[in-house]
Formats: sequence, structure tokens, C-alpha cells
Amino acid sequence: MTDVTVVGAGPNGLAAAAVMARAGLAVEVFEAAPVVGGGTRTAELMQPGHFNDVCSAVHPMALASPFFRAFELSRRMDLVTPELSFGSPLDGGRSALAYRSLDRTAAGLGRDGAAYRRLMGPIVRNIDDVMDFTQNQLFRLPRNPVAAGIFGLRTLEQGSGLWNARFREEAAPALLSGVAAHAVSHLPSLAASGAGLMLGALGHAEGWPIPLGGSAAIAAALATDIEAHGGILHTNTPINRLADLPPARATLLDVAPRGLVDMAGDSLPGRYRRALEAFRYGNGSCKVDFILSGPVPWEAAELADAGTVHVGGTRAELAHAENEVSAGRHPERPYVLVAQPSRFDPQRAPAGRHTLWTYCHVPAGSTRDMAEAITAQLERFAPGFRDLVVDTNVVTAAQLAEYNRNYIGGDFSAGTMDLRGLVQRPVVSRHPWRTPMRGVYLCSSSTPPGPGVTGMPGLHAATHALKDIFQLPVPALGLGAP
Repeated sequence: MTDVTVVGAGPNGLAAAAVMARAGLAVEVFEAAPVVGGGTRTAELMQPGHFNDVCSAVHPMALASPFFRAFELSRRMDLVTPELSFGSPLDGGRSALAYRSLDRTAAGLGRDGAAYRRLMGPIVRNIDDVMDFTQNQLFRLPRNPVAAGIFGLRTLEQGSGLWNARFREEAAPALLSGVAAHAVSHLPSLAASGAGLMLGALGHAEGWPIPLGGSAAIAAALATDIEAHGGILHTNTPINRLADLPPARATLLDVAPRGLVDMAGDSLPGRYRRALEAFRYGNGSCKVDFILSGPVPWEAAELADAGTVHVGGTRAELAHAENEVSAGRHPERPYVLVAQPSRFDPQRAPAGRHTLWTYCHVPAGSTRDMAEAITAQLERFAPGFRDLVVDTNVVTAAQLAEYNRNYIGGDFSAGTMDLRGLVQRPVVSRHPWRTPMRGVYLCSSSTPPGPGVTGMPGLHAATHALKDIFQLPVPALGLGAP
């Protein structure tokens, strides 16, 4: 019998395995795909020498996640952090820009600059306490209740009909809405505003880093550490039933709730199984990657220096696009999330070429190819974009679900991002990573704190397993630790 088995080698499964291996336990990881990584994979999707990130591309949590800080990820791989974290183009060659400097950002927002600074300043100043609050589950006393309260009040404002109360122009609201729309949720909503304020504050406090060589470098750093501490990684090894695993004292599952139901069958108590079967998944995404013969010709030229661009126009336009998706419709002018990794990492493409990473939100299970709608939005704000397109790779929401069994209906958030979805993730519990089965834990993004490359669901699940099964503390995770 081994000590620990882990199913799924996405960032959360790898994080859980790294913690358990660091604790001196015998760990085996089982991954269905040919390579580890899950949402952190990089591949030559179209042509040799052109590297696109398959899922995630830009990583606000790489410097800020409590797990990655403890793991010292920034010392294990090369990250480049653009000074311009993200931006939003507006018609007429205008743009709203979020720099790492909050003061510089406010200075560019015209009459709303002071209001933006008052909104974001307290969150940026208390970012460590905000991360402690947001990277755990909600049923706990925050380390700093005052910081949590400030964050909560601003979330309530920006997640309600009051969201325009402090602003008079278009730029600041567009900037905030662009980052809030990451949540794949109705706008305005509490879940979207909370995610947007946290991510936006990180853009000013830590920046939004891009891994040199691609997101696969994150998975490689985790895998290297696991193997250095005796862990074994099995790829091309799908696990369809818990009985397929070798006997182990603890099992950690980087799977969606539906996956646990399928794997455990009648071994789950009826009430818990019914709760997992009722778990709600969100809408999906259509991902479109491009090879370009030159950089994106943004009409607002300063956007060339942004690692991430939120394309869609004004706050009202962004909200309309996202609310169309929430209503089960494909927006004519979608919100498009754009990353420009080759602008900062020349090894992503040959000289003179660029890779561009984009996606837009669509109803769950959609089979629609949104490449033309995405291209039209880019052409709107970057005239001449079409003429630069050398090659395109499209993955519909339905194909995303085939690529990763955790992405039900193309939902890479692994669960609906609304207030209920934050509390019931996947069940209402003070310890939602535990299952009723002794020694079996969930560590996917369907558990708190939810989506994003944070490693935190894996850390939380591993912490409980160490305490419950092995009576061990969480080990030191840094490079200098044994």
C-alpha cells in the first residue's frame, strides 16, 4: 500500500502531490493526458516553433497565491511582469490602462482618477490580507476583519446597481468591468465584482506575470519538485473508478464533482451524492489562438505594452455581452480576453511572428466557432488585424469539455461563479475538501477558493489529509527546505 494517490495532474493536483511528497509520504499521481499540466499546458498548436498556451496564459496568482509564495515559484522559473498589467480599448483610439503603479493608473483616468484610487487603494494596501480572505472558503474568521470588510463593501458596490455611482466617464468603469468579466458571470454581480477587484488590485500590487516558455513551466516546476521528493507521475493513465487506483491511505482527486460521482458510484452516501449531482456548472468559452505576421496594430498604441487586453468596449457593452451569455445566447459582439505573450517572450514565435491567445464566453456546451466574432472585435479596435492573421486554431466549448473532463460544458471554472456557487463549492461545509469517504478528498477548482491557477485547492485538501490521516503538519515548501 502506498501513502497517497492523486488523480489529475492539473495545477491543483500537482500542488496537493507536492505538499504530500514534501511531508515525506509516498505519492503517486495519475493523469489521463500524455503530459501533466491540465490548465497549464503549452503546445505548438498550429505550426512548429509557434507556442500557444492551451488554457491559462497570464498568471496574477503566480506571485500572490499563498501556495505559490510558500513554494517559491518565482525562484523556480522565469516570469516577466509587464508594467502595464491590463487594458481596455474604447472606440476612437482611446483606452483605459491599469499599470502596476496605482498612481500612474489614476492619472490616466481623467476626472475619475481620484475615484478609482479611492476604490482600489485600500485593497492594494491590504492585498496580503485580502488574499488570505479570498483564497480560503467563506466560513472562517478572516485574519484581518477590517480589510475583509473593506473588500466586502467595495464588492457590494461594484456588484450591484451602485457600480456607476462614483464614476462620471467611460474609462474607469470599462477597466473594472473588463477584469470582472473573467468570472463568466452576469454583470453586475457579487461574484464578478469580487473576482475583478481582487485581480485588479493584484495588477497594481504584484502585477500579472507571464511565464517564459509558456504556462507549462508552472506544471514543470511542480512536477520536478514532486519527483525530487520521491513522487511518481503516471501519464496516459485515466482513472475511471476509485477501484482502479492502487491501495492508499489517502486519495486526493483533482476532478469535478461529476467525476467523483462517476468514480465512486454507490460508495458515496446518498445525500452527499445527490448534492454533487445537483452541483451547477457555468457557461463555457470558445478559445481562438492566432499566429500573426506582426504585433496587433492597436489603434490605442499603448495597448501593445499590455500583457492582457479586455476587448469589448464600454462597461455597458461588456455587461450586455456577458448577460447575453448568461441568457443562453451567443453575443454578436462578445467580450474577448486577449493575451500577448510573444510581446514579452520572444521564444514563443520565430522572428517577425507573434502568437496571440484569445477566448470569449459562450453558453455551456456550445459548438459554435466564434473566430469570426473575435476577429471582428479585434479589427474594431486594431484596424488591419485581419491582414496579419497567418493561422488560427479554434476550440469550441464542447471541444474544451472533451479536452478536460473537469471542464463540464466548456466551463473551465469548474462550477458556476455566483454567490451560491461560492458558498456551495461543491457542498455547504466548513471543510468542503473532505468527502464522507474516509481518506478521500476533493482538490479541484470545484472547491474553494475556486478557479484560477493558484494551487490553493490542492494545498487545502492536502492540509486536511495530513491532519486527518497522517497526523502531520504542513511541511515547508520552499527551495531551501528538505
